[in-house]
Amino acid sequence: MTSGTTMTSGTTMTSGTTMTSSSGQPTFYLGLCMAGAVSAGAYTAGVMDYLLEALEEWEKRKQEDKTNNTRTVPSHRVEMPVIGGASAGGMTGIITGAALQQGSVHLQQAPSDALTKDHPENVLYHTWVDLTGPDMFPKMLDSSDVVPGQVVSALNSTFIDDIASRVLTPPAGNQTQWRSLPAYFPPRLKIFTTLSNLQGFLYDVNFKSTGAGQRRPYYMQIHNDYACFELTDEGKAGPDAGWIPLSISKQVNADTARDAAMATGAFPVGLKSRGLTRDAAFVNGNPLQTDCARLEPTVGGPYGSLNVDGGMINNEPFDKVREVLNTISGVDDPKVYQDYKQFNSTVLMIAPFPSSKPGTILKDQGLFNVIGLTLSSMMSQMRSKPAHLVDAMDDNCAGQYLIAPSRRVPDGKGGEENFQGERAIACGALGGFSGFMNKEFRVHDYFLGRYNCQIFLRDYFTIPADAVDANPIFREGYRGVDRSLFKSTVDDSYPIIPVFFKAGEPAFPTFQFKSGTSWPVQDWSVFSRFDGPIRDRIQAVLLNTKKLSARNRILLWAGSKLLLRRLLAGAVLDRIKQDLSTWGLVK
Repeated sequence: MTSGTTMTSGTTMTSGTTMTSSSGQPTFYLGLCMAGAVSAGAYTAGVMDYLLEALEEWEKRKQEDKTNNTRTVPSHRVEMPVIGGASAGGMTGIITGAALQQGSVHLQQAPSDALTKDHPENVLYHTWVDLTGPDMFPKMLDSSDVVPGQVVSALNSTFIDDIASRVLTPPAGNQTQWRSLPAYFPPRLKIFTTLSNLQGFLYDVNFKSTGAGQRRPYYMQIHNDYACFELTDEGKAGPDAGWIPLSISKQVNADTARDAAMATGAFPVGLKSRGLTRDAAFVNGNPLQTDCARLEPTVGGPYGSLNVDGGMINNEPFDKVREVLNTISGVDDPKVYQDYKQFNSTVLMIAPFPSSKPGTILKDQGLFNVIGLTLSSMMSQMRSKPAHLVDAMDDNCAGQYLIAPSRRVPDGKGGEENFQGERAIACGALGGFSGFMNKEFRVHDYFLGRYNCQIFLRDYFTIPADAVDANPIFREGYRGVDRSLFKSTVDDSYPIIPVFFKAGEPAFPTFQFKSGTSWPVQDWSVFSRFDGPIRDRIQAVLLNTKKLSARNRILLWAGSKLLLRRLLAGAVLDRIKQDLSTWGLVK
């Protein structure tokens, strides 16, 4: 990239690696990656809510400096040109687009009526914490979605349709209230979600075979797919043909975004698979999957796909976020974007379930043990990113940051016990499904996400002091500013996004739940009441998976009524109790 080359985000490349916006401010590019989370999307939403609030407050203070001709806060510009996600993370990315255009009131602490009242004034909170009711399990166990001979999922998923329509449809008569994108986003914000496309994209590997000059195609398929959107106020096509133009306020391709959000979150078997229709031009021009599309383009016209959870194949698409950042920032050399003294972009990943080093597998050749290990091995292999191993393992790690759950509790001995990762969140039990069982779990995780983001921005989303002076973006940004006001409390480093605390902040969430504690412990009776609905759902699924003759239906009904549903429901409840007990969520 040469000096003066126009970038798709509306910025221009200047000398070296310094990027500037049209206003002349040094610009640092932040790509956001949101990993899959199931109901722990409540935690991701809380992180996102505070991140947007921090950027908003910083922008306001920079404008005050400009008006007063002072330098009290860092002046460099942070712009977020791309948001990518998988499953609940992909859904949250699209919801964030709606929040930006609708406007949102930040919830700085848990409302006193959080358990009894909805709060639609904050789109992220309303979507992930309120959902469509306090406890979603009764709706997810309802059998109204089951028809004879057709069961689409183990759990009823219709509540997801209701939420998606609510988020991506503007209130009647209120379109004038929808807003332009804030200054810390480019005019064309790129948002993408991962998809597991069950049809896949066909390609063939040619082999020379029998007979002179004979060609033998060997057909293979790629099932990782991406729904790529470009959010604008007008919904007009941008310079990148593979990005679907999106305007939620004007309902340009909002239905496509709605379907993509549901498709990326379609947890395999547990939740309903989803269809998605896009114009073939957006499939062939997909910027994240160009090789396959170029070699075997999709026939023109509408392209329909059947999809399950995008996290099944790519649950942490930080590699794809990096690809987009490289194009926008004009830097694709890891030696540059992994060096604090030179980098002009980074990837920030929000991961409610950050992976940990796996233990040694149980080398039992029993059928069920091997089945479980096989499925986990397949998913691990599909999600791996071998092409980026050297880059990702660079211990300088300027090019990628991670924010994950962290919670501390008194240990009863005058000290504190720290929980990290999935054990720190209430929605982490039952493989991430526990949040659907109780609103208190979601309230806790949302405000833990906000708190964790506060601490992260102040102390860890930083660059070393020597890099501040060496990197032209931050040298100019911190010029003339009293740096001591922003220094990390854990080391000699300074924030990329400065935060401004009010009196008493940052404060660990202290919402008092029904148990009288700040951890949402429940009586077992809250969950044991699901015994009947679980039995009814199991019976409905067993009886309607396949169309049966009247005689076979009666026999299966008798068997399920007398034995199967009782045994299976008992096993489900035992698993629920065991997991919630492990998390300390049940008395």
